[in-house]
Amino acid sequence: MKAPPSPPDLIGQSQVFLDALDHASRIAGIDRPVLVVGERGSGKELFASRIHFLSSRWDGPLVKVNCAAMNEALLESELFGHEAGAFTGASRKHKGRFERAEGGTLFLDEIASASLRVQEKLLRAIEYGEYERVGGEETLSADVRVVAAANVDLRARARDGDFRADLLDRLAFDVVAAPPLRARRADIPLLAAHFAGAVLAEIGAAPFPGFSPEAVASLQAHHWPGNVRELKNAAERAAFAWSVGSGEEKGGGLISEIVIDPFERAHGKPAPPGKDAAAAREKETEAGADAAMGVGPAADAGGVTGGVTDLRAHLDLMEKEIAAAALNRHGGNQRRAAKALSLSYDQMRGIVRKYGLS
Repeated sequence: MKAPPSPPDLIGQSQVFLDALDHASRIAGIDRPVLVVGERGSGKELFASRIHFLSSRWDGPLVKVNCAAMNEALLESELFGHEAGAFTGASRKHKGRFERAEGGTLFLDEIASASLRVQEKLLRAIEYGEYERVGGEETLSADVRVVAAANVDLRARARDGDFRADLLDRLAFDVVAAPPLRARRADIPLLAAHFAGAVLAEIGAAPFPGFSPEAVASLQAHHWPGNVRELKNAAERAAFAWSVGSGEEKGGGLISEIVIDPFERAHGKPAPPGKDAAAAREKETEAGADAAMGVGPAADAGGVTGGVTDLRAHLDLMEKEIAAAALNRHGGNQRRAAKALSLSYDQMRGIVRKYGLS
């Protein structure tokens, strides 16, 4: 009998991370839908893989689909398949992800991006194990465990009518929270060393020499809005720069240069060491809004008007900049941003629509 594979490595030793890992491991044993929530880059897909490989379905397929990467029609076809002639260009029958995941697990990433129509079909497939291919009449059965992931508040989406409450109830048999990296700072040196060592081995460079104390301090001081994915990029970038620079040529030396935001370096505006680049950009945005009002250190010193010649345009700019800064400060959560600005939720939604903010 084939032995089950080891679940994917999830690296960390902080208590909040170990608690989440234990939760995922325990819920793997019961064949029910699971919702994995967490910020972008926090490892939701790895948690989903762990749930699959520790479940009774470990020897079945693990099929993944990113709901945000497709429009409604394409996502519906990818999930449920289509018959030949179902639409222009459908020259032959196509097996959907539910069909390919038979006997295994289907991971639905970015589930909040699915349209209400697709959500309705998902609910039926999960609740009753039945679905039809696009353009087909035959009812197919689905012996599939669904693990879904979201980086937004699905309860708020359901209250606003943007996500089906009955689907959320069905998906959330249990909810596993992937902790953000800032909640597990003790794991940052461990993760950074793992990523740096792996990329050096990949390119055939010298063994990982370690990070300098200053580099570790810089890594631990950053806010990491992109979480583990962002840390991985920064650690690999630093290790690669060390391997092609003077560090390896001089027979070693610890990796000391950390470039967290390559865009700022590319534009000649490196972020201060150990500072959150996002916070620095937010301060620049707020300073720009002050300048538009003719106040603050960046304002024109020539008088109250500060060079303003179109009051309405500048008021609109001020409203947009302040709203954008508040959304950035609160991770895109419109309710929290509205509260911080003493606005109603509807007022904030109106501003977001008015200026196309996201």
